[in-house]
Amino acid sequence: MTDSPVQPRKIRKVLVANRGEIAVRVMRTCRELGIETVAIYSEPDRPSPHVRMADEAYHIGPAAANQSYLVQEKILEVAARSGADAIHPGYGFLSENASFAEACQDAGVIFIGPGPEAIRAMGDKTAARQLMEDAGVPMAPGTTDAVSDPDEGAVVAEEIGYPVLIKAAAGGGGKGMRIVDEAAGFTRAMEMAQSEASSAFGDGRVFIEKYIQQPRHIEFQILADAHGNTIHLFERECSIQRRHQKVVEEAPSSILTPELRDEMGRAAVAAAESCGYRNAGTVEFLVDADQNFYFMEMNTRLQVEHPVTEWITGVDLVEQQIRVAEGRELEIRQEDLSIHGHSVECRVYAEDPASNFLPDPGPLHRHAAPSGFGVRVDSGVEEGGEVLIHYDPMISKLTSWGSDRDAAIRRMIRALDEYEIAGVQTTIPFCRFAMEHKAFRDGHFSTHFVDDHFTPDALSVDADSKDDLAALAATLYEAVSDDETTAAASQNGAPSRSPWKNRREV
Repeated sequence: MTDSPVQPRKIRKVLVANRGEIAVRVMRTCRELGIETVAIYSEPDRPSPHVRMADEAYHIGPAAANQSYLVQEKILEVAARSGADAIHPGYGFLSENASFAEACQDAGVIFIGPGPEAIRAMGDKTAARQLMEDAGVPMAPGTTDAVSDPDEGAVVAEEIGYPVLIKAAAGGGGKGMRIVDEAAGFTRAMEMAQSEASSAFGDGRVFIEKYIQQPRHIEFQILADAHGNTIHLFERECSIQRRHQKVVEEAPSSILTPELRDEMGRAAVAAAESCGYRNAGTVEFLVDADQNFYFMEMNTRLQVEHPVTEWITGVDLVEQQIRVAEGRELEIRQEDLSIHGHSVECRVYAEDPASNFLPDPGPLHRHAAPSGFGVRVDSGVEEGGEVLIHYDPMISKLTSWGSDRDAAIRRMIRALDEYEIAGVQTTIPFCRFAMEHKAFRDGHFSTHFVDDHFTPDALSVDADSKDDLAALAATLYEAVSDDETTAAASQNGAPSRSPWKNRREV
């Protein structure tokens, strides 16, 4: 601990500059803390749960994110109109936008996240690599500076040795990324990566690093305050991915020894301290077959998969974000933390796993989420609503907890079997496949799990499944009939019921 001139400032009203399940999740913690909430919504999001859950809700534009959720001026105008003294950006949209964090500061609004300097430092992957090198954090061999000329890049690749990874310098999420196995394909791959990076991030710069074969994707959750305290809350494993994007996560990882966990945790803290980081963040690493680890990137926001960390630590990360943003000191010390049990997360997307995980937006005719001991569902949609084509097709995050890894997996399988969704294709069958697969159960898998083990015919419908589908169709028909009866009763004066309240909509 160090003395600090930071004066705590109580947050009384939070504008959640996001939508869907993360908006609902932030609002729930705010409600528990006695903090009022403000929602923003695009036109098609008008009937969404996050809008009804907030104390106030403001329309900010049409469906396109660049005319609504990404327009900083509109969001800050709503903050001023509503009297919100803080903004929580969630993840995606403006969550890692340094200029937005700066604009909040200039407007006198607390940004519940890191400062703009840290966002800029970690948002530029080449600058981040230089910081990590100075901090002594292990990195895969590669360039520190961005490369723009394919001929220059080819020389670097030869020096590093194939296979190499070309990555966008200004972004992540798998965009602007190419794996190159041999020199013959390098120039074309780099040009494609540059084009994709330019389209996705407005910045075509790339860097090149050694490609780690059969890696495990391990990330560490960190918290840091303005008083010189930085801690980690252990790791999450995110190795099961499609299109370089996560679909199954767990905490803790099944491959880390206590010694390696401690070493990686200290490296994560050093990474955060290297840029004066404050608030919640995630330091991501790749671990090779010999348990060498390498810095990959730092995400300067709350992660989608944060619930598994909350399960094993008992720490509400959004509450801690708010405490830090208020200028208060972390009450948790590293020695206070320990791992309790195991947690697994399955992301339920409106995607068709049998068609290369293509998005399948549309109306949710049925959405009956599982429940019971050790099961948590974070969702921003509801039955009768719609998975919109304009945004990420996530329906929910399904997480389970158990006393050990096997118990958490068995509970997840039970929850997946209980989950009823109709109207769109989902990743539930794939998640069920992954939970049952020997490679996953034994802990012998990598980020190539989908390529190595999954084929669409693994999800083929057998006779028993067809019987189940027929039974579900009959149930849905009865549910629709009941809904029509209820609607008629409501028109005749019977009250309709809803667990949500819309106190004020502007």
